[in-house]
Amino acid sequence: MSQKTLQAVRGMNDILPDEAELWERFEEVVRSWLHSYGYRPIRMPVVEPTGLFKRAIGEVTDIVEKEMYSFEDALNGENLTLRPEGTAGCVRAVIQHSLAAQHPRRLYYMGQMFRHERPQRGRYRQFHQVGVESFGFAGPDVDAEQILMGARLWDDLGLEGITLQINSLGQPEERARHRAELIAYFQANADRLDEDSQRRLHTNPLRILDTKNPDMQELCANAPKLIDFLGAESLAHFEGVQQVLRDAGQPYTVNPRLVRGLDYYNLTVFEWVTDRLGAQGTVCAGGRYDGLVEQLGGKPTPACGFAMGVERLIALIQDQDLAGNPEPVDVYVVHQGEAASRLAFRVAEGLRDNGLAVLLNCGGGSFKSQMKKADGSGAAFAVIIGDDEAAAGEVSLKSLRSADGEKGEQQRVKVDDLPATLMDSIIDWEEE
Repeated sequence: MSQKTLQAVRGMNDILPDEAELWERFEEVVRSWLHSYGYRPIRMPVVEPTGLFKRAIGEVTDIVEKEMYSFEDALNGENLTLRPEGTAGCVRAVIQHSLAAQHPRRLYYMGQMFRHERPQRGRYRQFHQVGVESFGFAGPDVDAEQILMGARLWDDLGLEGITLQINSLGQPEERARHRAELIAYFQANADRLDEDSQRRLHTNPLRILDTKNPDMQELCANAPKLIDFLGAESLAHFEGVQQVLRDAGQPYTVNPRLVRGLDYYNLTVFEWVTDRLGAQGTVCAGGRYDGLVEQLGGKPTPACGFAMGVERLIALIQDQDLAGNPEPVDVYVVHQGEAASRLAFRVAEGLRDNGLAVLLNCGGGSFKSQMKKADGSGAAFAVIIGDDEAAAGEVSLKSLRSADGEKGEQQRVKVDDLPATLMDSIIDWEEE
């Protein structure tokens, strides 16, 4: 009986070389963008205590109730969870290592997150996020800066069709007054609530507004609006964010139903959305969470952050034909014969010492088959070494392609002169 072919876990995908190279180019743009705003990297464990997410995210949320990959450590019985999001772990690290004790911090991270949900395009069980967090800034300026950061990244990536929605959740006491009115409103319309909404009615009614059930859209649209319950300070903070956006010429929509799916947010929340990915329209979202550091055991610390889904942004890049072509190596080294093969290794390493990307033919083959591989590699030049060239301390240098598609002439070059000759040739080739 034949064994079943092993495959990746459903919703946890391999990223193959062509696409992985696009991911790396995306990550390079992201790192440069974050550096330009003064954000520094932090890396947290993929596994955290389960209690961290229950305390941070809220027990009555889809993530905690349905989506977390949790398990008991067989060695010590500790309850652990694969991280479903990054903010809680980042806050835990900030508290544990007293990172924000002396001065404010701007931090970022990239990595895998895990949620057990139905896989669909742009939403997977293992997915990747870029997370951005700031600690120690209380004013609306950081909120607005983080929103405008998104606008700059879309421009850096060349993406179109991403629009901004913002809202304010106010402070806990303001949400409490709104919560009472919201419960009364939904109780009066109890016959129109779906199962999830009935369950959340007395535990987290604000989350009912975030429902994706089309049968409840009109009901939620007519529900009491949180912004009508905000006090002067919360309104002033929200106006401060909007003023910076207006000054920057950044279009936005105030969406009173934007509540985010996590319990820790207060004041500003925002989402960057697109209609080009079907139902999974949010590509970047976040907001302020001033109470979370204290909630997890730290000193009161204002905080604000956001996360973006890498898979969704990669899908947008591909859909808008912005992926580009993988960057080829500069040189392919062709060699045949014992002496030639020994020299080929030295030549290849010498070219790499000069900053060139070099693909050395391995596995033998005729000159004809190797030249076919060289041409298929995308390299601009082939360095050809036979035993005759090796004996003379020379190589043959051949241009494989030019701006007009024609292949260049072949020339003999001394080994010691090869790096300089190649560098000059590459400059000439790029200027054609």
